[in-house]
Amino acid sequence: MQQKLRAPFAGTLETLTVIDGDRVRRGAAVGSLLSRDSESALAGAREMEREAKTPTEQEDARRALALAERNRVHAILRAPVDGVVLAHAAAAGDRVTEDQEILTLADTGALVFVADVAQSALSRVRPGLRASVELAGRAKPVPGTVHDVLPMANSADFTAPVRIDLAGDGAPASVGLFGTAHIVVAEKARAVVVPDAALLRDDVTGTTRIALVQDGRARWREVVTGLRGSAGTEIVTPPLAPGDVVIVGGQVGLPEGAAVTASARP
Repeated sequence: MQQKLRAPFAGTLETLTVIDGDRVRRGAAVGSLLSRDSESALAGAREMEREAKTPTEQEDARRALALAERNRVHAILRAPVDGVVLAHAAAAGDRVTEDQEILTLADTGALVFVADVAQSALSRVRPGLRASVELAGRAKPVPGTVHDVLPMANSADFTAPVRIDLAGDGAPASVGLFGTAHIVVAEKARAVVVPDAALLRDDVTGTTRIALVQDGRARWREVVTGLRGSAGTEIVTPPLAPGDVVIVGGQVGLPEGAAVTASARP
């Protein structure tokens, strides 16, 4: 969500202390504005002071300048939200009109990430699911929550956009970044998983197999998979025991019963 910082009255932008990309806190001073009437009064008093010749004229000019300084109307411009400066429409020294836009900010409390999700996986995506987003230039993933699936499916690559609301404290200071989203669609304790590299899928029959090492021989098993996560893919059936050895490389074309030597994965 974007927020606009506008001039409260017509005048001259005296200072602007932020640039595009700066992160600001709500209420922080980002500039100052001098009203047009005050600017005219000060300019007139200074001109009187420059042109004063006699002691009386000089005294009148000093009084006029003091009065103009005392009555000057200026405002401190403050950030309306915690956010990131996206753009500025004025610079220090510019004359601005009442309600003229000065800054555009992205509210960090409303920053979102839009992920392209395969349409085949959309049935498992629903509002409220936990998510994390790996962004360029960020050492740690940014936590978030699925807001909803947006109604703008892409017929070219069969994906649909999913909006993920990023957590305010972990939201990035930059916008427009690309990244990778991970959405937790389900959780299961004590699941038996194998590395994804161990799975061999037959696209013709739609079956998935793994090769186990038993008594020094390769033993193929057709499996039914379950949840998939960062640690691997769950094997629902047949039941496997923790510690069973599976082959994760070179299994393409490996015949049943071939002699193999088990070694730890590097």
